[in-house]
Amino acid sequence: MTTTVKLPPDLEQSLRQHCAAAGRGISEVMRDALAAYLASVPTAPASAWSLGADLFGRHAGPADLASARRTHAGEAWEQKHARRAGR
Repeated sequence: MTTTVKLPPDLEQSLRQHCAAAGRGISEVMRDALAAYLASVPTAPASAWSLGADLFGRHAGPADLASARRTHAGEAWEQKHARRAGR
């Protein structure tokens, strides 16, 4: 596969000098550099847990909120309307 890469002039000059000194082709050096880079980068995407790890446990509320949501919502509704009614 042929790919075009645009390099800043100073990087291109350094690459050409390195290749001339090492007696290697630009394509060969770029293939090796790309292979080394890709080998060092994590391949698996971040999990939902790792993305939200700093947020988990921050909610302060009933431990059974998900399973008893209707009960808790009803209690919150009653408390809100009791305050309005002055009870």
